Amino acid sequence: MTARENKLRVLILCTGNSARSQMAEGLLRHLGGTRYEVFSAGTKPAGVNPLAIEAMREVGIDISTQRSKSVAEFAGQEFAAVITVCDNAAEECPIFPGAPQRAHWSLTDPAAVFGTEQEKLGAFRKVRDELERRIQSFVNSVVSGAHP
Repeated sequence: MTARENKLRVLILCTGNSARSQMAEGLLRHLGGTRYEVFSAGTKPAGVNPLAIEAMREVGIDISTQRSKSVAEFAGQEFAAVITVCDNAAEECPIFPGAPQRAHWSLTDPAAVFGTEQEKLGAFRKVRDELERRIQSFVNSVVSGAHP
């Protein structure tokens, strides 16, 4: 695996880089600690969704300073793993040098949920909790030497 300063570089991709990938970035930083250098990006960046910030704040993780980035910012860079968290990003994901481990987690877009603010926030919480489960499993598999 590619390491920079002994850290595993991980890129998390989604279409808008506004919710799922932003929450995943914050969770992997939190759960993975200093072992990871974590980035997120989108194929069509749209800004960080305030409900993603709120859902993460509820579990003590501040993503309010993260920004929505284009996958083009990372062209040519090497990563130990590239994780897509939406189907569109998986289809449009570019090839990265160094043969990174690839994972695809098909997660519902919480920003697409209609309803009251509480119903919308509930959708973000559900995705956050699913991401936390998958990221904890990812961290555990890397620690044990299994492939992500």
